[in-house]
Amino acid sequence: MTAATDEVQRLPEEGEIVIATVKEVTGHGAYVTLDEYSNMTGFLHISEIATGWIRNVERYVRPKQKAVLKVIRVNKTRGEVDTSLKQVSGEERKSKLIEVKKNEKATAFMDFIKSKLKLTNPQVNEIEEKILQKYDYVYDAFEAIARKGPDAIQNLDLAAEVKQAMEEESNKIQIPQVEVRGVMEISSKKPDGIEMIKSTLASAESSKGGASTSVTYIGAPRYRIIVMAENFKVAEKTMNNTVEKVRSAIEKQHGMFNFSREESKKSHQQG
Repeated sequence: MTAATDEVQRLPEEGEIVIATVKEVTGHGAYVTLDEYSNMTGFLHISEIATGWIRNVERYVRPKQKAVLKVIRVNKTRGEVDTSLKQVSGEERKSKLIEVKKNEKATAFMDFIKSKLKLTNPQVNEIEEKILQKYDYVYDAFEAIARKGPDAIQNLDLAAEVKQAMEEESNKIQIPQVEVRGVMEISSKKPDGIEMIKSTLASAESSKGGASTSVTYIGAPRYRIIVMAENFKVAEKTMNNTVEKVRSAIEKQHGMFNFSREESKKSHQQG
């Protein structure tokens, strides 16, 4: 009973970004419930909804609608909270929605692990606390496994079966991937030219720094190079560095080298 009472009395901090549900719209603004604070009531004054004169509040907020708001005043004595919609920046809104989405996914993952390993709530809380010592969000640990493999959580003080279950759950995560492609034309008149080219291209293939580089044979003298990474910045940097290394090695051996880009694309890869 005490825990529930403490939860009801917990108040947000001024300046905090919160998720709220619009409960009732009035001529002066809207009453909202704060989702993360046991649905305690807050008020969104009409002057904090948008800049300029507002003819119709419901054009901006409607009953049952979810909204990202900023806490601008907290009366701890009365337990009253005033909020603002217009003071929330686009970046703050985006960041909050990402946080909520991550927390929802993490909850689903942890519920599965709790059920599978027959854990108690305190045991689940303990696991989450250990994860949060290294990651900002519990979900980030699952995403790290999806990106880098189980080694990502080897340093966490967790039981082997918990790590195994986390690895299984991380397989459900789709990692955004971008792909940059190009064609290298390489030739050499040296007797051992073919072997030199093969050796150079083999050393160009790698998987490091968040990028994976592969080279495939199209047909003499053409070879396709593909770099896959989390974003175009990493992919482009890896592509440029790799191509320059290959160019330098080939020209050092008095070979001919030419490079042309192909269309890039963005995709999702199952973790």
